[in-house]
This record gives sequence, structure tokens and C-alpha cells, in this order.
Amino acid sequence: MTATAEGAAPVVIEAPRARRTRHGKGSRTNFEMYSWIFMRMSGLLLIVLVLGHLLIMNVLDSGVQRINFGFVAGRWASPFWRTWDLMQLWLAELHGTNGLRTVINDYAVRDSTRFWLKMLLYTSAFLVLVLGTLVIFTFDPTIK
Repeated sequence: MTATAEGAAPVVIEAPRARRTRHGKGSRTNFEMYSWIFMRMSGLLLIVLVLGHLLIMNVLDSGVQRINFGFVAGRWASPFWRTWDLMQLWLAELHGTNGLRTVINDYAVRDSTRFWLKMLLYTSAFLVLVLGTLVIFTFDPTIK
């Protein structure tokens, strides 16, 4: 596409990066729309979970100086708090992974770079989720 001003040389405007093509008519999905909706819903729920966590831990429970192994053991004796912390872990990890996936899609130019960055992202997210969930479910307050 060219634009010219009177007496000036034509200015060439480059087309934006071409989108990847999909093969076949039925292969089109709404993954990006569902991803967008997940980001909004998980963000709202994370606001409640994180602000509730900060309010309870820092204001109502007399500050962070009380937090030690015994405090966590007492707190995680309740299924409510284990569920709260598990939801916070899973939603924060999936929300962040989805956001970084979007950044990688936007800024990684080469397909191979995009692929390996996403594989690194998914592997690290999987490890954090598995290890965090394992800690929450197998926590033993009787360890001395």
C-alpha cells in the first residue's frame, strides 16, 4: 500500500505479520475466546482470594510475625484453608501461564522460538502445580 503527498516520494507501509493459516473448515475453535474469558473470571476470583489472604494473614491474625510451621500446621488442619490455598495456587499459576502464553504468541516471531518458549512455560507451570499441590495434600504437621 502506498501513500503519496504532493511532490513527495511514495511511502510504503508494510503489512502486519501474516496470521498462521488453519487447514480445513472445521478446525476452527474458540480457544482464544475461552482463554480470554478465563483470564477475566480467574482474575476476579484471584482478587477475592489474594485480598482475603492478605487481610486475614496481615490484619486479622496479628501480622506476619506469627507465621511459622505451627501456624501453617494449625491453619492447614482445616479443609477450608487447604482448599483456599489450593485454589489460589492453581488459579494464579494458570492465570499467569495463560498471560505468558499470550505474550509469547505476540512477540515470538519464529515458529520454532514460539514452540520452545511455550514448551518451557508449560513444563515449568506443570512442575509448580504438581509440587505445590503435592505439598498441600501431603503436609504432615507431626514432622519434628
